[in-house]
Amino acid sequence: MSPTLLAGDLLLVRYAAAVRPGALVLARFPDGTLAVKRAVERRTSRTGAAAWWLLSDNPDEGVDSRHRGAIADEAVDAVVLLRVWPRPGRPR
Repeated sequence: MSPTLLAGDLLLVRYAAAVRPGALVLARFPDGTLAVKRAVERRTSRTGAAAWWLLSDNPDEGVDSRHRGAIADEAVDAVVLLRVWPRPGRPR
């Protein structure tokens, strides 16, 4: 599966928006890495807190919840609303 987004794509995001399964989200992994991932389902973290299971659209690339576990609600910063503009040379 090809990635939905490529490096250089500009995104419009909404901070503190409600997350729904299937949405692209801007999340911060425990090591501080900021990433755009797809919210798949609600889960609980290892501490029992509410969390999201986040996956990459291209499972062969990148790091996601398969590697880091469920991501706590407070680490999901924003929901991606749309891609504003593709990087140069990318088909629209």
